[in-house]
Amino acid sequence: MKPEIEAKFLDVDFDTVRAKLRELGAECVQPMRLMRRKNFEHAEGRSEKPRGWIRVRDEGDKVTLAYKQLDNRGIDGTKEVSVEVSDFNATVSLLNAAGLKKTSYQETHRESWVLNGVQIELDEWPWVHPFVEIEAPDADALYAVAEQLGFDKSRALHGSVEVMYIREYKVTEEEVDGWPEIVFSPTPPWLAAKRRK
Repeated sequence: MKPEIEAKFLDVDFDTVRAKLRELGAECVQPMRLMRRKNFEHAEGRSEKPRGWIRVRDEGDKVTLAYKQLDNRGIDGTKEVSVEVSDFNATVSLLNAAGLKKTSYQETHRESWVLNGVQIELDEWPWVHPFVEIEAPDADALYAVAEQLGFDKSRALHGSVEVMYIREYKVTEEEVDGWPEIVFSPTPPWLAAKRRK
């Protein structure tokens, strides 16, 4: 398993980011598309050490099966091993048959760019503001591209998407992990009441 060297940058305007990416000579490798994922864990739940889960994700142009492990919220605190599979629903059926427990279904919109071997993702998740995620082979490459795009590395967030919901709502990581669905719909009233001022 290898660490994911990635960082999220918030409070972005996608049109401004796109214009900068084009100016820098980046290539849009996947236009904005719907992505869907189902997350699974062992029937007894996520273990605390390591804290891992299995994800099946339809990425629009391919379907992947991944084991993800969150060791910490540092730049390299998430580890992943991923393989491409042929069918989203068949893979979900396989995991169900193996006795794994589905924990959540999630929808997102994502647009993918590449600049100097670094992946730049324009991400929209339900009920939170859009953000940019940058993934690179190492921290130096990541922060070099972040700087080119005008992002302040001291404001980077790391780890899984729970950090976005914690930033915008008065919720805990455990609460977000417990939501059975994160889908494009109006913000549920129970969550809207927890929005941070």
